[in-house]
Amino acid sequence: MRANTMRIGLALAAAVIASPSLAQDLTFWSWRQEDKAQYESFIDTFEAANPGITVNFETFEATNYNTILATALAGGTGPDLMMVRAYGGLENVATSGYLEALTTDAIPALADFPEAALAAESVRADGKLYAVPFASQTMLVVYNKQIFADLGLSEPQTWDEMMAAAEAVKDAGMFAFANGTATAWQNETIVSALTSSIIGKDFYEDLAAGNADFTDARYVEALTKLKEVSAYFPDGFVGLDYASSQQLFSSGMAAMFAGGSFELANFMGQNPDLDLGVFAAPGLSADDEKLVGVFYDGGYAANAAGENKEASMKFLNFLASQEFGQAFANSLNNISPIPNVSFDNALLQEVADLNKSSIPYIMLVHFRFGEPSGSVLLQSEVQKLMADQVTPEEIGVALTEGLATWYEPFQK
Repeated sequence: MRANTMRIGLALAAAVIASPSLAQDLTFWSWRQEDKAQYESFIDTFEAANPGITVNFETFEATNYNTILATALAGGTGPDLMMVRAYGGLENVATSGYLEALTTDAIPALADFPEAALAAESVRADGKLYAVPFASQTMLVVYNKQIFADLGLSEPQTWDEMMAAAEAVKDAGMFAFANGTATAWQNETIVSALTSSIIGKDFYEDLAAGNADFTDARYVEALTKLKEVSAYFPDGFVGLDYASSQQLFSSGMAAMFAGGSFELANFMGQNPDLDLGVFAAPGLSADDEKLVGVFYDGGYAANAAGENKEASMKFLNFLASQEFGQAFANSLNNISPIPNVSFDNALLQEVADLNKSSIPYIMLVHFRFGEPSGSVLLQSEVQKLMADQVTPEEIGVALTEGLATWYEPFQK
């Protein structure tokens, strides 16, 4: 009897000793509530290949996510893994020491990521990378191919051709553009989607180098042309919010929508029968390079104080793999920064092709590192521009002077 008892006791002891090394539970936080089912499918794939590791995915409302995450990390109750923002949003978390720095030794696949994607998830002060980039977004014009075909329209090659197409749609009794200006952040996407080709690479490079500011004639001209488009927005567009704008377009009542490539999945989900196309809003001349605005949307990071770092790194390696990038693109209809990912969705391939001629999404990439941020300033000023309350020249001054409170190149 004593021998049996001893054998049972030894077996239980062995199980207790072995279990911590075999079973590891990871917590993974995100603001992507709408993508929960897809992420749980990705996690199933990872867990099947990594027995003993369980990933618990939890989502939060996007507008509150940054505060929830920062509070949890500061209190020592943060997750093992988390989605983080890019650029200035990343720095707000990483500079407090909450995130594990990532290297190509720990995650070899990072060596092949685009330089701009890695820069979006790096901190300027120390140059270290803190997250695996997860998506790029493109500012462009989405259009209803059926409406264009019915009216004999083709993708415009100049600004005047785009305005003529808008006039033809309006004359046919439909909305040319579905956009409104009541939702502030949408105004920033409208600027990038419609004026990147007019702004041009030369101005962008001068601005990024600190050799130009927003009073520059090239930027003022872009805003002047932007104001023209308001004539083709829906009646009452000043009070038209984002959700209502989306519904106008997805219902087939508008021919064009100026916004991000992230809209494609939304529109196809709302109305699978839509025949969609995309184009870069053109410049003033047919010879001007057609440009879209591009930014990286965020990344996957590990908690520097996490207790399951080895398992966390395994999961981050999975999130940096081509296998994941392919599943991400196919399931979420989004552009993955992971190299050699192909697109089942032909429209997504068109977006990827447009990305080859682009400039960064200016305010997010360069001017969200202080207060007031360039995004907050621009979003407010564009609302006023479209409502005839300010001029393009006045916006240039307001942006430059507002940013000069913290951005040294503008402090003249």
